[in-house]
Amino acid sequence: MADSQKQKLINLGVDQLADALLELSHQSEAAADLIKRLTVAPKDNIQRFKKKLSAIKSEQNFYHWKNSRGFLSRIERLLQDLEAGVTDPLSGLELVRSFYEADSKIFEQCDDSGGGVGEIFRYTAKDLFAKYAALCEDKKKVASIMLELNQNDGYGVRDAVFENAADFLPEAVIRSMITKLQNRADNEKVDHAKRHYFHLIETLARQIKDAELFEQTRKASWENLNPVAYLDIAQVYLESGDTKTATTWLNEIPDKDSFHSYQKNKLLAEIYTQAGDQTKLAELLHQKFETCPSSNSLSELLDVIGEEKREAVITKQVSRILEQSAWCESNAAFLIAIGKMDEAEKYLLKRANQLDGNYYSGLLPLAEKMELKHRHLAASLLYRPLLTSILDRGYSKAYRHAVAYLEKLDQLAPSIKEWQNFPDHQKFKDQIRQKHRLKRGFWGRYDDKA
Repeated sequence: MADSQKQKLINLGVDQLADALLELSHQSEAAADLIKRLTVAPKDNIQRFKKKLSAIKSEQNFYHWKNSRGFLSRIERLLQDLEAGVTDPLSGLELVRSFYEADSKIFEQCDDSGGGVGEIFRYTAKDLFAKYAALCEDKKKVASIMLELNQNDGYGVRDAVFENAADFLPEAVIRSMITKLQNRADNEKVDHAKRHYFHLIETLARQIKDAELFEQTRKASWENLNPVAYLDIAQVYLESGDTKTATTWLNEIPDKDSFHSYQKNKLLAEIYTQAGDQTKLAELLHQKFETCPSSNSLSELLDVIGEEKREAVITKQVSRILEQSAWCESNAAFLIAIGKMDEAEKYLLKRANQLDGNYYSGLLPLAEKMELKHRHLAASLLYRPLLTSILDRGYSKAYRHAVAYLEKLDQLAPSIKEWQNFPDHQKFKDQIRQKHRLKRGFWGRYDDKA
């Protein structure tokens, strides 16, 4: 489509395109800016960048996040002017540096709740810095600019230029930077500034795969290590090829710590894969599958133990699920995903009194899938708590959803011949009408559509 439109524009001819662009420039500041950028000399674009940056720094306006799009566009365009004008990489670095040094003026002029301005510093400007740093022959000068720029980072965006330093600096220069940063940290009295330097050292240590340095720095930076630190340190040891030490650090995380178990098991799987330990990898994936059965965890397990064991694994897991008394959405979702609809329906009907409609993001997909498979009793028992949770809370903003759920129950009811031990649709409907008779906002919507 894009290629076709491009060809059509080419076919219009130069004169017609030029006229169209000029007409557009009268309607759009961005278009006028683009035309200017394309038609002036590189040195003029540099002057345009400097002039625009100076204007922003001296401006007194404040932009609320709701109307900050124009301000955001201005910042993006001044960086485009910079890129269009740079002919010498060292000059480009200095210009990007001047942009970063204006961070306080820029952030103080806007409410960056949407994060757009921060993203320009952390991505667009960072990429420009890396581009010129890679082309610059004087790598020590590049390092010096980075260190000088990061003597102050009050808004937490200048450290972005360190994130891919290994792509444009040799290891010897990076180690020299680390030494200087360590000296700064040792002489710093303010805790948050000291931690800033430690963070930069960690960033560089990880890139040169110096796991021991990363570990030492994390210990110096954090008063007490916790599972997040254990995971970070283990990750860096793994990236450096030291799977044994990585495992040691992961073992510091208690088995009962379920909050960090996902990331821990992910790293352990990488370790066992690197080490070629299929036995431990299979044990880990078995445990993961039994704890949280899903199509993905099943596939991961079968990739290691063999597809021929699919039925045996599924049969065992289905039995485990049906033996558990507590309701678990992921168990129900798994049974449906593998096509065990009889078992899924049995699982749901036995635990229907445990369903909580407040967790609509989990129940609604299950209800829709049960309905699709013509398991209308099970679907109704899922739609009911979705409806009653809204009415119980008196959440008027969601009444339109509640009305849709009740209408769905009306539609499903005629096809349900056996309600087992559950109230039939009319009885259920009478109960909620009696209990919520004063919620006129809901009943008015429903009765109007009936």
